[in-house]
Amino acid sequence: MLKQVAEGVLVHESEFVQSNAVAVRGRAGVLLIDPGVTGSELDCLADDLRELGQPVVAGFSTHPDWDHLLWHVRLGEAPRYGTARCADTVRDQLSDADAKARIADHLLETEIAGQVPLDLLGLVTGLPAGTTRIPWDGPEVRIIEHRAHAPGHAALLIGERGVLVAGDMLSDVLVPMLDLDGAADPVEDYLTALRLLEGVAGDVDVVVPGHGSVGGSGQAQARIDQDRAYVLALRDGRVPDDPRLGPSAKPGWEWVDDVHEGQLQGLARRSERDGTPR
Repeated sequence: MLKQVAEGVLVHESEFVQSNAVAVRGRAGVLLIDPGVTGSELDCLADDLRELGQPVVAGFSTHPDWDHLLWHVRLGEAPRYGTARCADTVRDQLSDADAKARIADHLLETEIAGQVPLDLLGLVTGLPAGTTRIPWDGPEVRIIEHRAHAPGHAALLIGERGVLVAGDMLSDVLVPMLDLDGAADPVEDYLTALRLLEGVAGDVDVVVPGHGSVGGSGQAQARIDQDRAYVLALRDGRVPDDPRLGPSAKPGWEWVDDVHEGQLQGLARRSERDGTPR
């Protein structure tokens, strides 16, 4: 069910890893950001929008992970945007006929196997490089592009509403997930992205992460501080003092410890390969 988090901004939370879809009201309909995840949830989202009398007039994917590239026929044929680099990455990922089958195989390891509609996956149009605003007839939505987590990742600032849609950052349940495979300097990329978000945090009353709980006043800066502390500890090989890990983790999210361990090992391998100290 869509819940209003700010004037004209509504969020639908999926049962799958608390994935958040965001709808922003415009003059003729809504901008729909990262809709997901299961077919029944996308149906519910379409029903809610129909009851509100709000057709989808534009879509946006914050980054090229499969769970942020979904769509449903009932959401219509509105243009779906992403950054230029996001769209290029999606095109490369889906360039062979077996790409969707590999995603379906990956989903076999989850409780939502067979429930995710992949027919309209990734039909994203890249905005021209350097575009800073989403082209649509509604509140100004600023694109804050960076290199943290995934190529072409973008946060969206809905300044008139005081809302920051953070993509896969600033979560209260997930630690920062670095792009260890694709980035030349994943730690510095992440720290740079946090500085970009910090530059707008003072204008934010509501922060919506890709996964996790919506945060209220002051939470944008608090989550930036928490994410920075984690990344610095990861870089320095220190044990992070982070409530998202260990016994303080939210019940059902204990697997985030495995994400952390995997990142420790990934950074160690990069250090050995490059011959640089951690």
